[in-house]
Amino acid sequence: MTDTANRGLPAFAEKLRGQGAVVPPRAPWKAIGLAALGGFLAIAVVAALRVGIDQPLVLGSFGASCVLVFGFPDVPFSQPRNVVGGHFLSTLVGLTCVEILGTHWWTAAIAVAGAIAAMMVTRTVHPPAGSNPVIVYLGAGVIHWKFLFLPTLVGAVLLVAVALIYNNLVRPGRYPAYW
Repeated sequence: MTDTANRGLPAFAEKLRGQGAVVPPRAPWKAIGLAALGGFLAIAVVAALRVGIDQPLVLGSFGASCVLVFGFPDVPFSQPRNVVGGHFLSTLVGLTCVEILGTHWWTAAIAVAGAIAAMMVTRTVHPPAGSNPVIVYLGAGVIHWKFLFLPTLVGAVLLVAVALIYNNLVRPGRYPAYW
């Protein structure tokens, strides 16, 4: 009889205990400061370029994108194709779902599921972009098709442009790992 059965815990409850792995070490202070500064600069550039445009260029999901592109620039989720492609596809799926299905409670769920699938199929997975269909759903009636380009595409491209310059100036490695 297994230890789990002896304690009377169902197998699922045992899984919830986790693997017992050690929490990863904290990043060095310099890396933390540089990542924070990169995020500040990227959002500042994207937000400041709003001047003269009737729509903001910042999405809430861009803050989470900054965590990845400046804090963890070497991981696949942080690569330019993932950032731009993920944001674009997820917003496209969200807009399409709201247009076809309306704004029912289940529309957001279908849109997020569709965005996940689209990003996985195209190898452009960017977790922060998974919130874009929810943003579209919540803004239905106010958000229209131009939202796909402004702020989504233009904002994501600007964020990546800042990341390309900044990461290559302050880090010893190269960014991006791939296009």
